[in-house]
Parts: sequence; structure tokens; C-alpha cells
Amino acid sequence: MKWIDDFVSSFMLKILPPAQIKALDAYTIKHGAISSIDLMERACRAFTKWFAEHFSELCTVGVVCGTGNNGGDGMGIARMLKELGYPVKVWVVKGSGPESADFKINFDRARNIKIEILPLVNDVDVDEKVFDACEILIDAIFGSGLSRPVEGIYAQVIHCINKAEAKRVAVDIPSGLMTDSPSQDQIVKADFTISFQLPKLAFFLPECHSFVGQWTLVDIGLHKDFIKDADASYFYIIQKDLRKVLRERSTFDHKGNYGHALLIAGSFGKVGAAILAARAALRAGLGLLTVHVPQCGYPILQGSVPEAMVSVDQHEHHLSAVANLDHYTAIGIGPGLGTGPETVAAFVHILENFRSPMVIDADGLNMLSENSALLHLIPEGSILTPHPKEFERLVGGWKNDFERLEKQKMLAAQLKSIIVLKGAYSSIAAPDGRVYFNSTGNPGMATGGSGDVLTGILTGLVAQHYDPLQAAQLGVFVHGLSGDLAVPEMGINSLIASDIIDFLPSAFLRLRKP
Repeated sequence: MKWIDDFVSSFMLKILPPAQIKALDAYTIKHGAISSIDLMERACRAFTKWFAEHFSELCTVGVVCGTGNNGGDGMGIARMLKELGYPVKVWVVKGSGPESADFKINFDRARNIKIEILPLVNDVDVDEKVFDACEILIDAIFGSGLSRPVEGIYAQVIHCINKAEAKRVAVDIPSGLMTDSPSQDQIVKADFTISFQLPKLAFFLPECHSFVGQWTLVDIGLHKDFIKDADASYFYIIQKDLRKVLRERSTFDHKGNYGHALLIAGSFGKVGAAILAARAALRAGLGLLTVHVPQCGYPILQGSVPEAMVSVDQHEHHLSAVANLDHYTAIGIGPGLGTGPETVAAFVHILENFRSPMVIDADGLNMLSENSALLHLIPEGSILTPHPKEFERLVGGWKNDFERLEKQKMLAAQLKSIIVLKGAYSSIAAPDGRVYFNSTGNPGMATGGSGDVLTGILTGLVAQHYDPLQAAQLGVFVHGLSGDLAVPEMGINSLIASDIIDFLPSAFLRLRKP
């Protein structure tokens, strides 16, 4: 889930692999004047606080623990919940893994306050109905260090957890789910995942969603200096990161200071795509906009977007040529364009003659996938915005979402451009291998024209000379934020692309708030 607590500092939220998370814990213990068991207590308190805010103390709670530190968290959580008055029962899965020192300490503490603790050691102990009396199950079997599929008694227990009708809450990460590589076999299907301090890469990938459920970060006081200095390839974009990117306007600025974009969009039956992109580009703060459309689109554009200038193609129904590209600071191309022979020829001409960054979407991407020899013509620093199917046409298929992510990074490096893969947590891949996941947006935005709006926003920002990576981050974030602001008034089922445009002013205002 995309709720970030107030503890997040001003640097971009990093997504660290398991080895660095382990090192972060060790650094905090060494430099934060805190023992390992006291750091675990801090994590347990943070989890318990969240839990108590979401579930009544009348609920019967089962805590399923491994014997490592994640199990130690579970033991500490069970003790704290019992002290709050929850009916609590604990199961300890005893497989081949050793007992950690902190697990032993919290095991003894839980036993000392007479919590019922039952071992799960072999097949006889694990019946599919073993957890049936629980209304809520807390999964604390494995943490983020898991590196292989679960098997044996662990797999049996996870199967029974998933069979239970209880709500399932995972401690840090669902057991069986690996953070940065594909997972298989038995994995806890959590309804909620409460992660400590930083999110995990798996949270952002579609194939992991059914296991993670709604995720939340809780602050456990891990050392900020380590996080700030840590090398990272993956990041999570939050509002504080972008507030300083959004530029202020000066008293004597004029429209010429904010760029002149050319938007090439629309064809017979799809002029609406050009209108949506044009309106969004202007709402992004663009100084001047020219929209190139076929003749059939001229009266519609002129009446729908009076703030835009219109360049009219010589063809009645589709793009066939654009005369002059010299006056523009950015070009956005693709929405509703079509992929006929004349349009492809015009697209090639544009690629050959415009060397500033472009925003390429929709049929622009489809023309590239059908004519891969054109890829080398894309100007460096351009932004490509495929949805998953368009991306597949560009790069071929993938076995899992981790491989898809690697293909996205490779394409960004190959083109020396920005690849925005649209969807939940839209990912923004930079040429240097960094990837940024977006924190805004909602399922109501899964509607025709939403991508055209994003194209317009990005074109408007690039034309204003925002750095392409910052333009992508800012544009994707504001696009999603506008959709989020629209939901309370329009509803998640009734949201349409025009609503996203209508709430863009509110989104920019929200972004400026301290």
C-alpha cells in the first residue's frame, strides 16, 4: 500500500536488497547505542501499534513463528498483544533452521507471561484446520533474508495459513516471498504486510501483489546515516522528493520562458486523444502549445482547446507530414496517431530531424516495435511510456516480473532514454540502471485516455526544460496524484481521463504544500 509515515526524511526512499538491510541493522546496533534485542523490541512495538489501530482486542490472534529473528519479532509481538488484552496463541515451526539468540530471549519472555506456545515439528502437528479458531493470523516465519523456496514442515504450515479463513498479517514480508528474485511454491498470501522502515522490491511487482496485499511501512529507528549513504538501484518516489523539483515562477516571467511544445496526435475517430494530451500539456505549465492534427481534427481541436495553436496536416484523416520542427523545445507524439505507411514515413522524418528529447507513446511505440531499425534514431533523453503490452511488443516476452524489470533497464540503457512502464507503481528506468517506483495513482485510472493525459503532462514538462528524468518522475507522480484527488468526488468506478486533467491544478497545489 502507498501510505508513508511521517518519519521519511528528505532523501528519496531507497529500496535495499537483503544484504544491505542486514548491514543496516548491524550499523544501527553499532552506531545507534542499542542492543540487537532492544532493536527487535522497537520493531515489535511499531508493528503492535499498527495492529492495535486496525484490529479490535476482541479478535482471537494466532502468531506463527519461525526460529530466526522474524520468529523473534513474532514472539515479541505476541507478548505485547497479550499485554494489551488480545487473546493470543503462538505456534513455533521447528524445521531445520537454528534458533537465533533474540528468538530465544523473546521465547522465554512470552513463556514467562503464560502465553500458550505450541510446536509444529512434523506432519502429525500440521492439520489443515490447525488455525481455524483464529480470526487473525500473524505470519512471522521467515524474514527478508530468505533465498530459496520453502519446503518440508514450513511449506505445510504456509499451506495451512493460506487455507485458514483468518485475516493474515505478515511481519516485514510474507514468508516464502523473496525480496529481489522470483518466488515459487508455498508463499503466505497476506492481506496486510507491515514492513520495517523501507519497502522491499517485491512489493512493486504485479506477480507479488496477491501475496503482499496492502503494505505499510513503520518506523523502527534504523540509522538514517547508513540509509543516506547506501548505494541503491531502486527508489520509491514520495511527495517530499518532488516538492523541491517543481520550479517557482518569477515576477517577470512570460510564456516564452516556459517552452513551446509540438504535440502530434490524433487521427480519424481518435481526435479525442489529441484533445486530452493537449489539455494536460497546458495544465502542466507549458508556455506555448501547437497541436498537429489531420484536417478532420482541426475544428474539434480549435473548439475544444482554444489555448492551443493548431497545425493542420495535408491529409484529411491521418498524419502524413510535419513541415517545420525548428520552433519547438519538445515533441510529444503517438496518442491516437495510427500506424499507416504515410504516418510511419512522417514519423521517420521527425526522428531524423528533431534532436531534442521527445515523449513517445501509444502508436509512436507501436511504430517503433514494428520498425526496430528506428530505435537508434530516438534522441537521447527521450521518454517512452509503454503499458505492459506495448512494452512486450518492444522487447519480447519475459518469464517473470523481475526479468521484465531487467529488460526495462536494458532498453533505457540502449536508448540512453527514460522508460516509463505504466501501471500500479509505474516504474521509471533511467539509462544508468536506476529505477524509480511511483507512489500515486489508483485502479480508477485504468480507463481509456489516461495514458494520453500522461503524454501531455510529460511533453509539457520536457518543453519547459525540466531534466528528462525529473520530468518523468514529476509527471508520473502528478498524474497519479491527480487521479487520487479525483476519487473522493468522482468515485473509483466512474473516473475518466478528463477528470485527471480537471484535478491537475489541485495536484500541483498539493505538491507545493510543505
